[in-house]
Amino acid sequence: HGYDPKDAVLEMFPRPGEHTLRTEDILETIKREGQSIALVLFSGVQYYTGQWFSMEAITKAAHEEGCICGWDLAHAVGNVPMSLHDWGVDFAVWCTYKYLNAGPGSIGGLFIHQKWEGKESPKYAGWWGHDPQTRFLMPPEFSPVPGAKGYAQSNPSVFATISLLGSLETFEQVGGITDLRARSVRLTGYLERLLRESKYFVETSDDNSKRLSFTIITPKNPGERGAQLSLLFYPSRSGVMQKIDEGLKERGVIGDERQPDVIRLAPNPFYNSFRDCKCAAVALKEAFDEINGQV
Repeated sequence: HGYDPKDAVLEMFPRPGEHTLRTEDILETIKREGQSIALVLFSGVQYYTGQWFSMEAITKAAHEEGCICGWDLAHAVGNVPMSLHDWGVDFAVWCTYKYLNAGPGSIGGLFIHQKWEGKESPKYAGWWGHDPQTRFLMPPEFSPVPGAKGYAQSNPSVFATISLLGSLETFEQVGGITDLRARSVRLTGYLERLLRESKYFVETSDDNSKRLSFTIITPKNPGERGAQLSLLFYPSRSGVMQKIDEGLKERGVIGDERQPDVIRLAPNPFYNSFRDCKCAAVALKEAFDEINGQV
């Protein structure tokens, strides 16, 4: 299309002093700029903050302005319940090695809303996306399989799919995403309560940038987050986060660091327990004490 991303991409940022986007700001931007927007694209759950966006409301607002709305669900699928078809989502993509537990190198996922069938065809025609009834007749024109299958390029690896199958079967055995989500809300809520009781915890609105401390930048409302809690460490860019991360690992707690100052902790409802959450909170305190010279 020839557009420069610097000019063509409209990025959104949190308000000054805040860490997450407000839904009203997103909706207002779509309404104000909608006539110049071709595609509204967000992550379902934001990887850094753990914020779960109001997907249904944002999709609806995008469509009211004539925009296509797509979602990156890498951190949402297997983590939070979604109704992509009912919400009218135009398309969505995701990986399966995170909350779907399929392991590194596992297959990706794609959703295309049924309303696009017959209106838009895959731009990159692939052998495996062609109608299997005529695939081996080698016709001169591409005849896509209806739906997301029409976007397949080639046959998937057995090893990339069998691990996902095992995971999906486990999802089914435990009652599906609804039951898992209910347990996830309790687990993450318990971990949050323990972390907020720490003497090192500060509210995000406090001016504690020079004190050895941490805050949680993930929304408090369980309806606006998944399993993840993002801990922001102070003083910023001082190396505290890296030291805490090492201290947690030494105590058997595996989080995930994101530069410059965030560690993500996400109790997984499949295999983490309330005891694990308690151990994580204790380990965090001990790591802080060690840095603070109290051990």
